[in-house]
Amino acid sequence: MGRRKILIVGAGQSGLQLAHGLQQHDYDVTVMTSQTPEEVRAGRVRSTQAMFAPALQHERDLGLNFWDDDAPTIGGMHFSIPAMTGGPGPQGLNFVGRLEGSCRSVDQRIKMCAWLLDFARRAAREDGRGRVIIGGATGSDLEYMTRHEMYDLIVVAAGRGGLARMFMPDIERTCFKKPQRHLSVTYVRGLKPDPDFGDADTVNFNLIPGLGELLVLPALTTTGPCHILFFEAIPGGELDRFTYRTRTGAEHLKLTLELMKQHTPRVYQRARDVELTDWGGFLTGSVTPVVRHPVGRPGQHGGPVLGMADAVLTNDPITGQGSNNAAHCAAVYLQAILDQGGKPFDEEWMQRTWDVFWSTTGKAATTWTNAMLQQPQPHVARILTAADRHHAVADRLANGFANPSDLHAWFMDPDKASAYLSEVTGAPRGS
Repeated sequence: MGRRKILIVGAGQSGLQLAHGLQQHDYDVTVMTSQTPEEVRAGRVRSTQAMFAPALQHERDLGLNFWDDDAPTIGGMHFSIPAMTGGPGPQGLNFVGRLEGSCRSVDQRIKMCAWLLDFARRAAREDGRGRVIIGGATGSDLEYMTRHEMYDLIVVAAGRGGLARMFMPDIERTCFKKPQRHLSVTYVRGLKPDPDFGDADTVNFNLIPGLGELLVLPALTTTGPCHILFFEAIPGGELDRFTYRTRTGAEHLKLTLELMKQHTPRVYQRARDVELTDWGGFLTGSVTPVVRHPVGRPGQHGGPVLGMADAVLTNDPITGQGSNNAAHCAAVYLQAILDQGGKPFDEEWMQRTWDVFWSTTGKAATTWTNAMLQQPQPHVARILTAADRHHAVADRLANGFANPSDLHAWFMDPDKASAYLSEVTGAPRGS
């Protein structure tokens, strides 16, 4: 039997990771993408993409960890939570939880350009094990391809654009009908270290009560090491000042610093002299959190195609799960394809493959992220206060970003949280 032919539509984290994995296992893989590698690198930033150790391991397993020596190492999570009614004490909270494995943020302009070029070079060296098609796929294209069985499997890994609409929303697993945050991302250089906490190797999470959040994280971009200033604004609030019309980088940075000066003055003192990393180092937008059914049919007569990562699961980036979900999803899909051997990739297999990802990763990440977008439950204040006083609690909270499943064992449930805090602190349950 000849090599099995697989088409991957989309050249982001999940699509290219899966493509490389299949290429290394002797599949005939075609990647279809709307931009050349050079266009990707020369364009605007796409995301914040903080990736934790378990997700990064998937890249290392495939030899795709090109930036281990260049990207800043992130070793912890720094939480800054001000005093507020019904919340932490009168002085607020400031604590750092250390990660068990390091985290990194690599600008997707760098990563996707390099991965796409590497895939194409390997394909050129090894005939029949890969090709890249530059051009956007339409539903009509996929309908034609499936009707004529041009590929053994088509995977849609393009989360943006119209293709995602062929995957119907899963109403039982979708909580929101509109964006819960309006987003602003600014890549800068020149950020000074925190005088008390350093923050050289942490993601700094700043809660702005009633208005949203500011995240500050080290990253690697096209011009070298940098920091990302990332506002999550509750729609209609005082932080919701970024419009979707085109604005210059200078205007964007000026507004970012104005909001920081007013709402996070401590961070502003570190950032007052920063500058944009490059002309494309800023981004505004929003996402509507949604879970979709993984099997879609393009057009009226098309055959089944399999959606993956952002095409069927979109989380708000408040917990940084997007790129991590994509990496885990690609790893699950790769193993499922290898295990299927020469058997058909039918709808039952597609659904089963998605169910493995959902049960192992997607469900936990989604329920936790959705909870973080809403008013916290009363027991969360007790957890945060304990984390400010006990390193073990702070560390476990930080590592929940890498493994959201663990959060369901204590953080998400009041009774389990009470039992855990009693065990760590020695205080009676509920106190």
